Amino acid sequence: MNENALKPGLYLVATPIGNLGDITLRALEVLRGADRIACEDTRQTQKLLNHFQIEKPTESCHEFNEAARAATFVEAIRAGQRIAVVTDAGMPGISDPGTRLVQAAIAAGVLVVPIPGANAAVSALVGSGLPTEEWTFLGFLPEKAGARRTRLETLFTEMAGSRRTLVFYEAPHRILETLADVEAVFGPEHRVVVARELTKAHEEFLRGTAAEVRAELGGRDRVRGEITLLIEAPAEERLNADPSRTVAEQVAALQASEGMDEKDALKRLARELGKSKSELYRELQRERANRR
Repeated sequence: MNENALKPGLYLVATPIGNLGDITLRALEVLRGADRIACEDTRQTQKLLNHFQIEKPTESCHEFNEAARAATFVEAIRAGQRIAVVTDAGMPGISDPGTRLVQAAIAAGVLVVPIPGANAAVSALVGSGLPTEEWTFLGFLPEKAGARRTRLETLFTEMAGSRRTLVFYEAPHRILETLADVEAVFGPEHRVVVARELTKAHEEFLRGTAAEVRAELGGRDRVRGEITLLIEAPAEERLNADPSRTVAEQVAALQASEGMDEKDALKRLARELGKSKSELYRELQRERANRR
């Protein structure tokens, strides 16, 4: 591609997620051929541009001003400009700014061109060893513990028996809490992968059960770096719901096989039976009362 032949449009340029060698030739051509570059953080992008000796005007475009910038960029494209969009790392629009710009450009009928490149979610998936036939990227889990646990519980029910691997981004200071929730919802023996610092000098894949990976990370002084968390879908045969057995028997089976406490076992059973936890709790109390 000749950089001087770029058509007026919005160019979504993937940038390296760590290793600068992962920039593509096409990405460099677009950055050199753009009239200006919209950046999540101009200081971060300037380091990339300086490394590749690219001198172009930059303009901030982050989550707080993206909507306001969209109209300006659309008008510039209509006037014949080529606007390149980059984030601090990876593909614009994937857990990063860019989506609103794309929507505005499409609504205005101007050209939108993705320039593929590095992506942490895809890199982690293909290196994880978990199934890749079906997978879902879900960004970041909720920060609050209750909301995060509820989200995982919903996903557990939806995923049962599928081959759909779940892929998340997670902050290093929350990964231990998140893995504890995965243990509680999916079981301590459930397979997970933590991919850390992908493409960087200290790249690491931790593969194993939720309990094993949490123990490994928990034994460190501090967990550092960008993290991608992958969770394997639960197999149908691992579901413990059996209407022919009493609630007490099913709760006991979950406690024995998954290492859950009674509260988490009731929540799991409620999801599998399609009942409320409070309803099952009342049944459990009635069963216990009848045995006295």
